[in-house]
Amino acid sequence: MIDALPTKTDNRILREDMVAIYEKLSDQEKDKLRDSTILLTGCGGFLGYYFMHFFAHFAEELQIKRIIALENFLTGTKDWLDNLVASKPEVIKLHEFNVITDSVADIPGAAEADLVIHMASIASPTFYRIYPIETVDANITGLRRLLDFYAEKQLRGFLFFSSSEIYGDPFPEFIPTKEEYRGNVATIGPRACYDEAKRFGETLCYLFSQKYNMPIGMARPFNNYGPGMNINDKRLPADFAKAVVEGRDLEILSDGTPTRTFCYISDAITGYLKVLLHGEFDVFNIGMDNPELSVREFAEIFERNGREIFGYTGKISFSVSHDKEYMTDNPNRRCPDLTKARTILGYDPQVRIEEGIQRYLKFLHLNNGQL
Repeated sequence: MIDALPTKTDNRILREDMVAIYEKLSDQEKDKLRDSTILLTGCGGFLGYYFMHFFAHFAEELQIKRIIALENFLTGTKDWLDNLVASKPEVIKLHEFNVITDSVADIPGAAEADLVIHMASIASPTFYRIYPIETVDANITGLRRLLDFYAEKQLRGFLFFSSSEIYGDPFPEFIPTKEEYRGNVATIGPRACYDEAKRFGETLCYLFSQKYNMPIGMARPFNNYGPGMNINDKRLPADFAKAVVEGRDLEILSDGTPTRTFCYISDAITGYLKVLLHGEFDVFNIGMDNPELSVREFAEIFERNGREIFGYTGKISFSVSHDKEYMTDNPNRRCPDLTKARTILGYDPQVRIEEGIQRYLKFLHLNNGQL
């Protein structure tokens, strides 16, 4: 029997992660958060879950004036957001908002924002293939509208979420992959709507930083996982977590040999905050650089920890997706070179993969298998 909790935001794993993020920020970075108004687009997604909880958790200590949360709920959930808003109604203002068609000028307090985090995009291949044009528009049209609005305002930081997918399928000599690598990306295909939108989004950020001297930081995430990732997300960590929760086999829809590095969410959010608070234009890989695991090895860690935490009795199985384009343009390897982020930002991810998956599954166990 899984113990229930009073609310979905009251979870020991989540609280510990919030503290870990805070402790990894420098005093200078914390000072840039103090007395700030923070605007976030796409606040209801995986990354938004941790950003929103972090800002709410430390709102008093950092004297955050206002958290302006924007979400269109196309794929995001609302129940945990409602709980969070209810816990800090004087600070958090949630607005249903479409970055593609709605004007940020109509949002109360948006003009006074000191920090802007643009996360509004679909990141799961299953869902961005269902909504390909919306994916393009969120990363280009929505981004352009935000940049136009904030171009001549005095921001402390503007964070654009790019993606490690802009590298496409790197040639072996470019793995681990540095930020300077220009990519091996298909402009036509099932992933192009996401990959190419992120690439052009980076170009927009570069142009606005050049013309208006905007302090834009661009983060290229490498395979984040952990609490806040909905088990219905359809990305690999979510699929494996869902199988453990439901007691089904860990089904691999390939031969299990593609490799990735995986970054636990608290380390990832720490990195993104450092990019946001860097205060000048630049781009950084954010992720974990080792170990580089095969899909099969990743599944084995879920199997092992699932047995311990959930009493999981399933096994690893292999199958072929009914979707003929499931593996089209899927990168064979993905591993970041973090030298730049380590050197300039002091970014130092610490949570090893075994511990991270344990924390994800324990979080789900405490929350009755839900987000």
